[in-house]
Amino acid sequence: MNVVCLQPHLKGELIELHPIRREDRDDLFAVASDPLIWEQHPEGDRYKEDVFKIFFEGALESGGAFVVVDTKTQQIIGSTRFHGYDPEKSEIEIGWTFLARKYWGGRYNAEMKQLMLAHAFKFVENVVFFVGENNIRSQKATEKIGAVKSGTAKKVYENRPASLNVRYVIRKPLTKTDS
Repeated sequence: MNVVCLQPHLKGELIELHPIRREDRDDLFAVASDPLIWEQHPEGDRYKEDVFKIFFEGALESGGAFVVVDTKTQQIIGSTRFHGYDPEKSEIEIGWTFLARKYWGGRYNAEMKQLMLAHAFKFVENVVFFVGENNIRSQKATEKIGAVKSGTAKKVYENRPASLNVRYVIRKPLTKTDS
């Protein structure tokens, strides 16, 4: 039986993903405290310390959360996580992603998702993303990495009522040995 590691250390040219640790809290909150990061998110007040605390504790408990570190500065610039691994569906979710605004719009998110997808496709056939129905910025970013819309779903964020999300999927690419 394969053991699935949901918190490997992943390293690219621009970023590294490290398993989240309790001592990362203050540096991560310094990034998350920017209200503009959350303006389109279903949990739009996550920049507040009491709301962020619930998010952070959930990240620690999830067993799949990371901090995103800029390889040049060694500064924490955001967070992301694997969630909802379902071996029977051969599926896992990537989500809860946020980056400091100066890292938006390009190579950093793309590299982060490439690292995570490459790892996920070692043990699943499908990676899913749920993006708030009004979070157009994140929907565009998700589409930019090759995800395809696959319906909608109600999702609960921490202690909030369920909200409508757009569901996206990226399927594992076929390799020469698959065909």
